[in-house]
Amino acid sequence: MQLVVLDPMVTHLEMLVIPVCEGDADWYDHSGVSAIVKGALDLKEFTGDENDTVVFFNPEGMMVDQVMLVGVGQQAKLDRDAFRKMCGNSIKKCIAKEISSVVFALPNLSSGKIEPGDILGAMIEGASLGSYQFDAYKKPKHPSISDIRFWVKQTVANQYTGLLERIQTQCRGTCLAREWVNLPSNHKRPDQLVQLIKNQLTTEAIRVTVLEEDDLREKQFGALLAVGAGSDVGPKVLIMDYGTQNDQPATVLIGKGVTFDSGGINLKPSTSLEDMKMDMSGAAAVAATLITAARLNLPGRIIGAIPIVENMPSGSATRPGDIVRSYSGKTIEIGNTDAEGRLILADTISYMIEQYRPGVVIDIATLTGACVVGLGERIAGLFSNDISLSEDLIRSSQETGERCWPMPLPEDYKEYLKSEHADLSNMSSSKWGGAITASLFLSEFIQNVSWAHIDIAGPAWIKKESAFCGVGGTGFGVRLLIDFLERLEKKPINPQKN
Repeated sequence: MQLVVLDPMVTHLEMLVIPVCEGDADWYDHSGVSAIVKGALDLKEFTGDENDTVVFFNPEGMMVDQVMLVGVGQQAKLDRDAFRKMCGNSIKKCIAKEISSVVFALPNLSSGKIEPGDILGAMIEGASLGSYQFDAYKKPKHPSISDIRFWVKQTVANQYTGLLERIQTQCRGTCLAREWVNLPSNHKRPDQLVQLIKNQLTTEAIRVTVLEEDDLREKQFGALLAVGAGSDVGPKVLIMDYGTQNDQPATVLIGKGVTFDSGGINLKPSTSLEDMKMDMSGAAAVAATLITAARLNLPGRIIGAIPIVENMPSGSATRPGDIVRSYSGKTIEIGNTDAEGRLILADTISYMIEQYRPGVVIDIATLTGACVVGLGERIAGLFSNDISLSEDLIRSSQETGERCWPMPLPEDYKEYLKSEHADLSNMSSSKWGGAITASLFLSEFIQNVSWAHIDIAGPAWIKKESAFCGVGGTGFGVRLLIDFLERLEKKPINPQKN
């Protein structure tokens, strides 16, 4: 990708994509482009509404094979997501046309609620993410686009020199997470996933530690080991340590890494099994975030921890009614073996807090179907014991379009997690509020640390392609966490919860 200063009157282009605002032909001060936009808006079929598209071939006076005008809607309602979607959709259309080279025109918006840099950044994101195709096992129907450029003025090119590479690095991290999530479970069993991630870490300034099954047994990760007991491939915890300590404590990110979730003895229904390769989406997001942070050379110390297991039924599998002792020492009655994510997170959270004394702990996980029922497939649930931390993550979600919604942690709901014979049950006694009770279960292992839990069961995976993501893993969380980490260095966070 490149930022380029050109003139389509004298420079040959295969495809020029022009964003158009509804009913507004004054976004461009280039006479040729303005004339094309006005001509398009004169058509009955094109108003500039979101997703409106019209294509002109070999427009008079321009050295362009095709010009695609794409509507982004009313200017008063424009946000960054409108430009992400416009570029993502345009890239998909160009791929279907087997276009090899695309140039996007940057609108001339010098005022309003969106700055030129925000528009350009969103367009780069949409084009980068929309270009991704998962091709590990099947050749795509159409080849990816080899050349994507953004036509800008010289002043914009000078002002935003580093923007392109920074955003491309973030998007490469998102696509890396997508790649891991899309891999079938037979090619990313716990030992394989560890190696896949380590392969990406060889050139990065990240210190790597792997806790093997024997280490976990010695350290008494009882809850995590219970989840992995039914598989013939032992569980692991992968720890990635990036950066150096400054005047702020380390930030710990923890991602759920269930490489396949059968449900264990509480076997899932068959209609829920085929997509369970995505139950390690949190792990993929955390690993890709650490890699991206290193490539961006972010300041501070960031530590990623990924508990990796297979949840399988077998003669050695944990049974409903079993009681296990967690790393923290708390005993847990297994009310349902399909409530496994909270068990592996609980042990990992306890260990990371004890070993690293972080200022902030954020876990991200495809934790509950209840969260999807409550928020749908496009919004993650955000639970936190720290209002300031929650607000910062919400702000990052708004900036990146990876939407999160703040959810409650009511103390009285903890009564649903009581057990007659253990300190806790991993399954609520109520069939309602499952995302809340799962988060409250995790909160029992947090101690006095600023903590947030992001339930991505909805947005981690899509069954119908979106503007800038195909069917499968979305890589949700990478851009969100990177934006948060960049802001964190500018705003000290109290290591004690509010």
